[in-house]
Parts: sequence; structure tokens; C-alpha cells
Amino acid sequence: MLLAINANNTNTKFALFEDDRLRVEWRAQTFAQRTADEYAVWLTHLMQFEGLGREAIDGAVVATVVPSATFNLRGLCQRYFACEPLVVGAPGVDLGIRALVDRPSEVGADRLLNAIGGHRLFGGPLVVVDFGTATSFDVVDAEGNFRGGVIAPGINLSIEALHMNTAQLPRIAPAKPAKVIGTDTIGCMQSGVFWGYVGLIEGVVARIRAEWGSPMRVISTGGLAPLFEGVTDCIERIVPDITMQGMLDVYRRNRKH
Repeated sequence: MLLAINANNTNTKFALFEDDRLRVEWRAQTFAQRTADEYAVWLTHLMQFEGLGREAIDGAVVATVVPSATFNLRGLCQRYFACEPLVVGAPGVDLGIRALVDRPSEVGADRLLNAIGGHRLFGGPLVVVDFGTATSFDVVDAEGNFRGGVIAPGINLSIEALHMNTAQLPRIAPAKPAKVIGTDTIGCMQSGVFWGYVGLIEGVVARIRAEWGSPMRVISTGGLAPLFEGVTDCIERIVPDITMQGMLDVYRRNRKH
């Protein structure tokens, strides 16, 4: 069974794969100073709920956009699961795609994995809209190469900024409002955030398609992707585990080495 660990700026996701099937996944708040021992206690208990022991893990793959978290995640795999993890982005790791941008070394592992996972499931060209700490639009060509995209502030980041930089606006949770015209403060804020992001998605996707010059599929992923299900025609599918599918592909490509 493969343990896949994806550490992003807000959350770290742990997933278990049985062959091609994603069996289970869990999330923890990303905290770079969390030790391998702390991870092990938490993860071992969650595995027990699934009837699994540590011996069920025979391989591991790690991806992170928080470099300081890598040491402890590697230690978790080495000490408690007796395997050396494949680290996405490490020297010698073959991703199977190219980052055809001005500075390939600056592209986050999550965006490359979105390209790999998206192309694996849907082919290309396509746009992967990822609703994470940032809202990113990752452009993938017909061969699966990462061609750039767009990065905008994430939904929760925008909500927090609105609350922190105003005297009377409360902190709200992202939600789909019943109507566009709010009649109280919270309703106005929820409408602005929700429909503002719908407008952002539709506008950016339309401009990407126009600039690309040929048909492109659009899929979405990330924790808040389900919030926008059914509200805009520009997103064809919501696939929460695209990044993890990319990690599975990279692991399989490199496991012989």
C-alpha cells in the first residue's frame, strides 16, 4: 500500500492507495515544526480506524510547497514505515512532463502534480482550477506539459484579509448565499466572496481559452471546489484528488529507481 503525503501551505493531506484505488485520506493543519513522532502517533491511530497497521505501508511519496516540512515527513516514512520516500522535485526524480515556463524551478510541486494528475485522468489541453490557499489556474498542453497559468488569492485568504483590515466586518465562512443582493452585513459579504469568485473563475478561464486559441477542458480540485458545483458551466468536473493522482503517477514512474 502506498502512503502519499502532500504538504501545502494550509493543510497536509495523507492518502493511502491500494493499486489504483484511493482507499482513504486525512488532513492535518500544516505545521513545519511537527516532528516525525507526532505525525506517527496521529497517523497510526487513524490507520487503526481503518483496520490497518503500519506494516501495510510498503512505499511512500512526499510532495510539499513548505520545504522546512520535508525533513520530518521523510523521517516519518523512514522510522515508522521502514521505507525511503520518493520526494517530488528531488534531483533525479522523473515527473514525465516538462515545465515549459520562464523559470521551471519556481513552479510549486502541487501545480506540477495537478498537471500530471489532470492529464492522466482527462488528457489535454486542459485547465486545472485549484481552490487552495491560493486559487490557481494550471494550464496543461496536449502532451501533459505544464504551460503556466494564473495565481489569485484564495477564498479563505480573501475573507481573512477583509476581516482583518476593516473595523466592523466580521470573519465569515465561505458559503453559497441564497441571493445575490445581500440584506445584512454577512449576506453582503458572502455574496461578494462567492459571486466574486464565480466571476473570477469565468473571466480568467475565458481569457485563458481565448489566448490558447483551441478548445480546452476545465476541471477543478481543492478543498473548496465543491462549493462551486453546479453554479458555473465553465467547470466540467470536480475531482478532489487530482494532486494525489499525480503523486501516484510519479511514484510508479520512479519506483524502480
